[in-house]
Amino acid sequence: MAETEVRIGLGGDGSLRGTLAIPQGASGLVLFAHGSASSRLSPRNKFVSGYLNRKGIGTLLFDLLTEEEGRIDDITGQLRFDIGLLSRRLPAATEWALSNNEAGKLGIGYFGSSTGAAAALISAAGMRAHVKAVVSRGGRPDLAAGSLPKVRCPTLLIVGGLDEEVIELNREAMQKLRCEKKLEVVDGATHLFEEAGKLEEVSRLASEWFTRYL
Repeated sequence: MAETEVRIGLGGDGSLRGTLAIPQGASGLVLFAHGSASSRLSPRNKFVSGYLNRKGIGTLLFDLLTEEEGRIDDITGQLRFDIGLLSRRLPAATEWALSNNEAGKLGIGYFGSSTGAAAALISAAGMRAHVKAVVSRGGRPDLAAGSLPKVRCPTLLIVGGLDEEVIELNREAMQKLRCEKKLEVVDGATHLFEEAGKLEEVSRLASEWFTRYL
């Protein structure tokens, strides 16, 4: 399976760099929204993406900021936390995928990490016709509180068992979601799932969710 470097246009506002990987006979396409201070090169998201690819699911890893915005953010550190801006980038990437000859035939899911999970949930609420499933890893769904009741696609929240503050935030989010939903707590895992075998557990849970709903 080949990976293709792509550019996602934003009209007159530049473009986003991405990496598209679609296995033969793919059952769906998952768009990744990374957390703050990260990018399409996030080693954790690349790990999950590779796992999904091996399970026959296509992936699109892409930067949420343009190259110029990235340079500004390196100095100010503010854009990475602009959830409103980030949540507009996922719909743009979704529209790009829908117009792509190969990707456009596949059901679309979102995988969001940390603040990227908030962007994924907000985007899913606004793109109900196109987004079939959402998975959040160590996410901050509280940053998408106003959009949670509007999410209609099946949503899986995965949290590390040692990430106590984020567990509570996800439990509160579960009460606001009105869709099919599930909270998975990975025992012995911290916020970044850096412990041995924990990120693989995240990948397995995500793969099963997307395989079921895409």
